Amino acid sequence: ARHVVAADRLAMEVASLYRRVLPTPPAVEFASPEGRRLFAEALEGGTMEGFFSLVPHFQTQSEPAFCGLASIAVVLNALAIDPGRRWKGPWRWFDESMLDCCEPLHVVRSQGITFGKVVCLARCAGASVRCFRADHAAVHDLRAHLARCASSRDCHLIASYHRGHFKQTGGGHFSPIGGYHAGTDMALILDVARFKYPPHWVPLTLLWEAMNTTDKTTGFPRGFMLVSRQTSAPSLLYTVVSMPMLYAA
Repeated sequence: ARHVVAADRLAMEVASLYRRVLPTPPAVEFASPEGRRLFAEALEGGTMEGFFSLVPHFQTQSEPAFCGLASIAVVLNALAIDPGRRWKGPWRWFDESMLDCCEPLHVVRSQGITFGKVVCLARCAGASVRCFRADHAAVHDLRAHLARCASSRDCHLIASYHRGHFKQTGGGHFSPIGGYHAGTDMALILDVARFKYPPHWVPLTLLWEAMNTTDKTTGFPRGFMLVSRQTSAPSLLYTVVSMPMLYAA
């Protein structure tokens, strides 16, 4: 009981916050006149197809450290992957609380989650995942994969990046990428921390720089992953033990 009282007292002493002002530049707010123009042009160019699958399932992370879980839940639901287990009532639906096969929720809640564990979660949930750490890819790989995924509703890209490169507060973060504007080489981040920042466009080269940073928890670089449906159900044994070095990080 004493610990609960102490925690409550500490929470009361910490100043509360209502959102943050999005640093512009380098970002362009999605709902701004320029952001809407970029959206219209990208839509005309055919690189906003994935947006229409993601947006109906776009959600706010339910805990400050649940950005990885929220990103996965958004993408799994956008791909119409059946979790094979109930969420609430009779309904089967992916929720952050169900994504616990690779890392206990209490650990994620207190410490966050690493790139490798997010990849593990997506595969454990039944998705096909191709992952690219920044030390084994280049900016042109990101551009090519994003342009392809953004032109389809069958593939979605989740970015693991450091907010500091966009002059934003905070550190490592995960969010789905909702679209690509080829003319200006900009990517649309559907930021799952909606209590903090709205969706925004960023230069793709800067996004790559934000990915090409080291996660101090693991010592490994961040990167991106391509998530899509797979034709056959994954083996649980394979999901848990395959590529242990990747998942450990």
